[in-house]
Amino acid sequence: MSTIAAFYGGKSILITGATGFMGKVLMEKLFRTSPDLKVIYILVRPKAGQTLQQRVFQILNSKLFEKVKEVCPNVHEKIRAIYADLNQNDFAMSEEDMQELLSCTNIVFHCAATVRFDDPLRHAVQLNVTATQQLLLMASQMPKLEAFVHISTAFSNCNLKHIDEVIYPCPVEPKKIIDSMEWLDDSIIDEITPKLIGDQPNTYTYTKALGEMVVQQESGNLNIAIVRPSIVGATWQEPFPGWVDNLNGPSGLIIAAGKGFLRAIRATPMAVADLIPVDTVVNLTLAVGWYTAVHRPKSTLVYHCTSGNLNPCNWLKMGLQVLATFEKIPLERAFRRPYANFTTNNFMTQYWNAVSHRAPAIIYDFYLRLTGRKPRMTKLMNRLLKTLSMMEYFINRSWEWSTYNTEMLMSELSPEDQRVFNFDVRQLNWLEYIENYVLGIKKYLLKEDMAGIPEAKQHLKRLRNIHYLFNTALFLIAWRLLIARSQMARNVWFFIVSFCYKFLSYFRASSTLKV
Repeated sequence: MSTIAAFYGGKSILITGATGFMGKVLMEKLFRTSPDLKVIYILVRPKAGQTLQQRVFQILNSKLFEKVKEVCPNVHEKIRAIYADLNQNDFAMSEEDMQELLSCTNIVFHCAATVRFDDPLRHAVQLNVTATQQLLLMASQMPKLEAFVHISTAFSNCNLKHIDEVIYPCPVEPKKIIDSMEWLDDSIIDEITPKLIGDQPNTYTYTKALGEMVVQQESGNLNIAIVRPSIVGATWQEPFPGWVDNLNGPSGLIIAAGKGFLRAIRATPMAVADLIPVDTVVNLTLAVGWYTAVHRPKSTLVYHCTSGNLNPCNWLKMGLQVLATFEKIPLERAFRRPYANFTTNNFMTQYWNAVSHRAPAIIYDFYLRLTGRKPRMTKLMNRLLKTLSMMEYFINRSWEWSTYNTEMLMSELSPEDQRVFNFDVRQLNWLEYIENYVLGIKKYLLKEDMAGIPEAKQHLKRLRNIHYLFNTALFLIAWRLLIARSQMARNVWFFIVSFCYKFLSYFRASSTLKV
């Protein structure tokens, strides 16, 4: 019997961000391994005209919860959806709901956050810092609380090369940042944002670092732990391989590459793609919740959930496996593909990529207009290039994360717990995982029929040929302009033409003599 699974039996658990990618997988695992838990409280906002109950039904009706319904048929009765808005004071909760949470909650998993890299600082501070502060205040009033687990990110201190499992101080106190957001107007905040975030790449990583500081400062006598996952991707094993339901992380890039829209990226090929499966993060999180509640560490422990230090996979290997899976070709053939480009980071590459991506999109939209259809490719390409520009910081660098606490926790688990709540990434086969990831995107995210792979290969071939033709035409135009302006270019061109003519003449004469 799993000790961790038994621990969550009979517990009342609060999950923030339960409607998000990781929150759903966390709920699924809890119900599947501890079907006798008492209740899971989830904070939900009505969305697109849906009631709270409709949103819960939509979650439970997904493929992800199929196995849960077998072991916990009354799962819908064990989810208590509470109206809450993390952008509002006290989360805009009713007095009755607040009192129920305060009096009943045993475990808190704080997964809610904005993960957008380009979020305005005010919004990022509200969701990643102020909401964390308010939730900790609530937690301090929960007499039955046993553990509070805060989900951060391994990139909260990505301005450092080597990152330990400690909470690093921020240049400005979080409380001062929170206070300033209340009286500064948006234009001033936008103006000072670059100075505030300093050498952090975006508002996301900056505010997640602030959130950790808040956890440290507001912890009081609470049993708190922080889990820092790296780039969270599709499921590895549970409840089945390859499940994913959003475009965050590498999923959007995988789709763009697989559909033929993304032909090249500026990346460091051998940089570590520190991807971590979502079920691995969930298993570690649940183990951390158990350990924090049962062993009550004297200080707030930080747990890194990363792969690069134990089982690294570089961006080149990942990208080629994506291409091989989409086109159903062996990996060694993908290595020889001329369009599997990882280019150096310089101005000319940036300019060429922007032109060679946008121009075909403009031409394609012109064709759509002529045929009476709505143009869409330019808009999609602009969004893709914006996403690429925001991710360049992460795909051109590698980090070293220490994992002492994570390895310590693994050693504390029984063999059964290590099996049921496996977070040992050393067992992960990357080629198999990425293949399942790509197939999962096609099946669960794009809702594509897997029998349509031959047609998809033809689509990729057409897009590839269009790309080649456009680049060839662009090169010839540039070369023609260069010849018109440069005597040296003309000399080179005449030399090449003369050499080719002499070679063909020699070849023709040799053939005649043989005859």
